[in-house]
Amino acid sequence: MTTPAKNTICLWFDRDAEEAARFYAATFPDSSVGAVYRAPGDFPSGKKGDVLTVEFTVMGIPCLGLNGGPAFKHSEAFSFQVATTDQAETDKYWNAIVGNDGQESECGWCKDKWGLSWQITPLALTEAITDSDPAAAKRAFDAMMTMRKIDIATIEAARRS
Repeated sequence: MTTPAKNTICLWFDRDAEEAARFYAATFPDSSVGAVYRAPGDFPSGKKGDVLTVEFTVMGIPCLGLNGGPAFKHSEAFSFQVATTDQAETDKYWNAIVGNDGQESECGWCKDKWGLSWQITPLALTEAITDSDPAAAKRAFDAMMTMRKIDIATIEAARRS
């Protein structure tokens, strides 16, 4: 058994923690799947030998996937926020999540097929909505409010206009 991180995010899944962990590891840099632990006996949502927990890392953040059954669902109260450097990187992560049976949402938010929320947030957006010129920040913010996936060119145009 590996020594766990002092603080780990535990994400509850119905039955597919390992599938989710492998998707995240294949999609995001500095991500990997570690140990996969199987249940030593039957439990309310599974049988002996089923995957119980999966240790994995998402962009350097240690996580534990728990196959706890259908009792609890993910919500927007927790999300991963991914800071992107340009439109290509924004599109890459957005399309990976949404294109793998995920869902688009508003203002750069989307959900993966397991219901986990992601904010795909270009650095240009953060810079624009925190502009020292309040009018420029508001124009960029108003433009963002009309978007699903963030379009950096539109944000920058709104900021300048």
